[in-house]
Amino acid sequence: MPHSSNGWFGQHVLSVKQFNRPKLEHIFEVAHSMRSMVERFGTADMLHGHVLANLFYEPSTRTSSSFAAAMVRLGGRVLSINEVVYSSVSKGESLPDTVRTLECYADAIVLRHPEVGAAATAARYAHVPIINAGDGVGEHPTQALLDLFTIQEELGRVDGLKVVMVGDLKYGRTVHSLTRLLTQYQVELVFVSPDMLRLPGEIAAEVHSAGLSFRETDDIHNIIGEADVLYVTRVQKERFTDLALYDSVKEHYVVDDALMARARERMIVMHPLPRVGEIAYTVDDDPRAAYFRQMRNGMYIRMALLAAVLGKA
Repeated sequence: MPHSSNGWFGQHVLSVKQFNRPKLEHIFEVAHSMRSMVERFGTADMLHGHVLANLFYEPSTRTSSSFAAAMVRLGGRVLSINEVVYSSVSKGESLPDTVRTLECYADAIVLRHPEVGAAATAARYAHVPIINAGDGVGEHPTQALLDLFTIQEELGRVDGLKVVMVGDLKYGRTVHSLTRLLTQYQVELVFVSPDMLRLPGEIAAEVHSAGLSFRETDDIHNIIGEADVLYVTRVQKERFTDLALYDSVKEHYVVDDALMARARERMIVMHPLPRVGEIAYTVDDDPRAAYFRQMRNGMYIRMALLAAVLGKA
């Protein structure tokens, strides 16, 4: 059923800024049909004969396997290029050549890279769609899409919710991307972090200019009872140069049964995973713990995006 893919055919997916509400609704609708298809048949042959290159300069279990599973379930094949040895000496030199090489073999390239802006650089040289799977502390658009889709699926709406983001808001690219997407909805945002890991000023400015109400605090206990969505992130050890600083903040917030006892009956806890200690394992059995359902949603969203950029959805 090839048609215009709502404007996505042949396009790069680099930033959440490419998505307005109609485009989000289109991708979510396709993701819904992908879920029904997987639940009924397991796979389809929609992308039979297509090849995806997974090019990962940073280690990744979830995102790379999620894209691979998405492609395989659509009947395509995957070339996995993981943990490419990356030398800062060759910044900006080898990436365009690598992309040009891979497009000789693949119909689309998923890229994760430690440098902000790497996906945009790759897109300048590529003749096939580039999908940004995270660039440094910059963006992680597909994660933000699956996060938003999860909120919609779990709570039935996005408008009118109070979304509380907790943890590393400074370096957490998932928080940055999701916050940007949420500025298109009527939500109330609360940012909970230690002072040294506060949300960057530029993101706060975007929230402000979208006319949304938000506040910042370092106390999760005072806010947990109001949250519709509690979005928890790990403090990212790999972004710290001073490990003593990391140790001082790594377990600043822990979501455990005692904290959940103070939360609303109808709310959800989300986490982009991996977790290191910020959500107790006992919370996994709580029906409000949505993080593994969130992971599953990631596959449907990535199936929808792959089908869209390859002209099949």
